[in-house]
Amino acid sequence: MEYALDRRPTAVPRIRRSPRSRPKWSLHTDSELLLAIADGDRHAFEELHHRYSRAMLGLALHRLRDRGRAEDAVQDVFTSIWRAAVTYQPERGSGSQWIYGVARNAITSKWRKRVEPAVEPLDEPSDEPGPPEQAEANWRSFAVHRALQTLPDHQRPLIELAYWGDLSQSEIAERLDLPLGTVKTRTRAALKRLAEVLKDDMQ
Repeated sequence: MEYALDRRPTAVPRIRRSPRSRPKWSLHTDSELLLAIADGDRHAFEELHHRYSRAMLGLALHRLRDRGRAEDAVQDVFTSIWRAAVTYQPERGSGSQWIYGVARNAITSKWRKRVEPAVEPLDEPSDEPGPPEQAEANWRSFAVHRALQTLPDHQRPLIELAYWGDLSQSEIAERLDLPLGTVKTRTRAALKRLAEVLKDDMQ
C-alpha cells in the first residue's frame, strides 16, 4: 500500500518497507515514533506502518465487513497519523492509545458514509453490547493484534495457530514440523513477550 501526495506537511510518504530503515527505529517506542513523524521522519512512519497496518486492517474489517473499504480506511488512518502527529502529547497518554483513537475515528467516518437501509425499530432491548463495551472490546482486540507484530517470525505463527486456529501444541508441532519441546519453549517466550507489550499498552 502506498501513500503519495505532493509535499510535506500534507504529503504522505510512500511506504517502501526498506530493510535499511528498520534497525534505526525498530527498538523505539510508539511515542518516539510519533514525535519523529511530527518532525517529518519518513523512516519512523514506515516503522509505524510495519507495526500497525495489520491491526488496523483487522479493526477496519470488523467494523466495515468489506475488504476494499477496509483497505481504504487504513489508508485514511495513516494519512491522518502523518498529518496529525504534531498534535500528539506523550504526557496525555501512550502512543498506542493515540493511534487507536485516530484509527477508530477514521474507520467510523468511513462506516458512516455507507448507504444505510431502513431499519425497523426494536420492540425489545437489544442483548448486544453497548457502545462502551464495544469500544473496550475493540481496543483490546487492536492491542492484541498490535502486540503480535512485536513477536519474531518464529514465535508469531505458534500464537496465531493456538488462539485463532484452536490447535493444541501437539497439532502445532505437526503442522509446523517442529519438535514438541521447541513449540512449548517458543510459546512460553511468546506469551511472556505479549504480556509485557500488553501491560505497556493497557497502562
